[in-house]
Amino acid sequence: MPGYLDHARIGPLSHRASAALAAAAGLAGRANPDDLDRLFALSDAARTSAARLLDARPHEIALAPSTSNGLFTVAAALQGPGTVLVPRGEFPANVYPWLRFAGRGGPEVRVLAPDGQRHITADLLRRHLTPDVTALTVSAVDSLTGHVAPLAALKEVLGPDRLLIVDAIQGLGAVPLEAEAADVLVSGGQKWLRAGWGAALLLIRDRCGERLGPGLGGWAGVTEPFAVRHPAPSLPGAAAHLATNPDFPAAAAIGAAVDDLIEQGGPTVIGARIRATLAELLDRARRAGAEVLSDGLEPQERGGIGTFRLPGHDPCTVHGALGSAGVIATRRDEWIRLSPHASTPPAAADLFAEALRTLTHSSSTSTSTGTGTGTGTESSTHTRTRHDAQEPTCPTS
Repeated sequence: MPGYLDHARIGPLSHRASAALAAAAGLAGRANPDDLDRLFALSDAARTSAARLLDARPHEIALAPSTSNGLFTVAAALQGPGTVLVPRGEFPANVYPWLRFAGRGGPEVRVLAPDGQRHITADLLRRHLTPDVTALTVSAVDSLTGHVAPLAALKEVLGPDRLLIVDAIQGLGAVPLEAEAADVLVSGGQKWLRAGWGAALLLIRDRCGERLGPGLGGWAGVTEPFAVRHPAPSLPGAAAHLATNPDFPAAAAIGAAVDDLIEQGGPTVIGARIRATLAELLDRARRAGAEVLSDGLEPQERGGIGTFRLPGHDPCTVHGALGSAGVIATRRDEWIRLSPHASTPPAAADLFAEALRTLTHSSSTSTSTGTGTGTGTESSTHTRTRHDAQEPTCPTS
């Protein structure tokens, strides 16, 4: 639908990913050994494609079930004393793994407060870098503001002996990322890659492999899974952290999505189109009197996410009005989050602007005629109901 502006929550499957998923499911439905071999090979193909995208070696890539699972895998593997820095405001998927393993053999957690701003910078990190810090975990793109983290600058401050761990799900496939700076990177496929659920890319570079224990690595992560005695030696590379085999149809989908991204010009080309569309949407919002969150960001600092609010308008009412007009977005408290894709048509901006114009015009008309302003009226009751009713949420939104 032309008004779908919610890829930061869920990216509908691309045609290529959908076709790959269906074909892999077909292979899984047959008992022919050759078909099963072809099915199992899909995960290797996906890892090879991901290695091209991330400038990595295929053995540095494994397929986890999800972003959260991949982060828990890394948290379980990062053993020993020390402290992991977690910026305040991180999406919960990049908070709980570190909290759960603190005191269970993992490093302690220190929340890094950005001194009145939401975003972590190299200078802020440098001021809080104490000898006990062993890692920083950060989102490549902030899920609310769309700010792109300066990964290369952060890694330069951390140096070679501290890990930079990146939750890349809100950036991979949407904008260019300084992925080479990440020692560890995790990203599911259900948002910007438009590959659906069931597979996530888990990058663990060789330069930090020895820093991570087997953690959650199970029988699929060892050289001799059917050895007489266990534990058997771990496999080399990221595969050492596999608990079991991946979801092969999901692997096919994410591999196809990565191939599609590369063939369309990669994140640089796709990202330019996304940013241009987002810039137009935010400009239309400003014309309607909206306040844009983090409006001071430079173009290269903003990913595919833009967030706004209309002063004087209940956010639930704004969100509901957009939905009624066919504009699908996410509400986060008083903010409305927009996240178009390269496939978003130009008509989406017109649809969005018309919905805001209708909303603001209706509000001004209501105010000038004195309707909807009294207590206990039908209008005020409706507003309370909309405010109390929470937007349906997705755990990965």
